[in-house]
Amino acid sequence: QVQLVESGGGAVQAGGSLRLSCVVSGSIVKINSMGWYRQAPGMQRDWVAIISDDDTANYADSVKGRFTISRDNSGRTLYLQMNSLKPEDTAVYYCNADVVTPMTFTAMDFWGKGTQVTVSS
Repeated sequence: QVQLVESGGGAVQAGGSLRLSCVVSGSIVKINSMGWYRQAPGMQRDWVAIISDDDTANYADSVKGRFTISRDNSGRTLYLQMNSLKPEDTAVYYCNADVVTPMTFTAMDFWGKGTQVTVSS
């Protein structure tokens, strides 16, 4: 069973920084893309940043230049460095991974349970 567990959320003042982490565990053949999404109260879940298996990163316009997505050499830990945080960044942040498992040998989407980020003005 593939599991994703996020950590690193918290409460900060505007202009502050946080670093989110997401650890992927379980039996995996290959991890394709991984990404961060966020969902504010009453809003739909939106993508924030995505990194492909060749480490190509893409960012939503709202976070470009402030957030950096990366992963470790094992490919099983995903990070999101968030700088110059704004109140509008307040949301639950979710980790996503597109994973090929030995059960099916096809790519499937997995999600973490989320970590809360609160930015006060």
